[in-house]
Amino acid sequence: MTEQTTPAAPRPHEERLKDTLARFERDVDVWVSTADADGVPCLVPLSFLWDGETFLVSTRRTLPTARNLIANGRVRLAFGATRDVVLVEGTATTVESGDLAPAVREAFAAHTGFDPGGFATPYPYFRITPVWIQAWREVNELADRQLMTDGSWLRA
Repeated sequence: MTEQTTPAAPRPHEERLKDTLARFERDVDVWVSTADADGVPCLVPLSFLWDGETFLVSTRRTLPTARNLIANGRVRLAFGATRDVVLVEGTATTVESGDLAPAVREAFAAHTGFDPGGFATPYPYFRITPVWIQAWREVNELADRQLMTDGSWLRA
């Protein structure tokens, strides 16, 4: 039998925003969700780099995630466990390995431990710009979970 716990008091908006941005800085992997033109979903874990405004991910061009991102650019990211969730919806643009600044490629490799340019056929990168972001830990934070709407950060 699972023991029930009493959730901590809901975090104020500014604390939730701070916690979310810290997660973006420290986490290495994220669940990436896309769909093809027929609506067939694809969910995979990918490593990422957050630059303070956008996420950078990379995957082999022939895989469903890359094909979906190239075709329609729609993406959702999911961070955390079920009781500490951050969801991001965004738009992705393709950036070829040779078009990415060397310092950014190096930062990505250092943060993730993965160099997408190190293959005979370099993987493309995808720059994901958030459109909306939600974050919550328990049911008592659901009402105020919205941190970003229409690409703009919400303030308390």
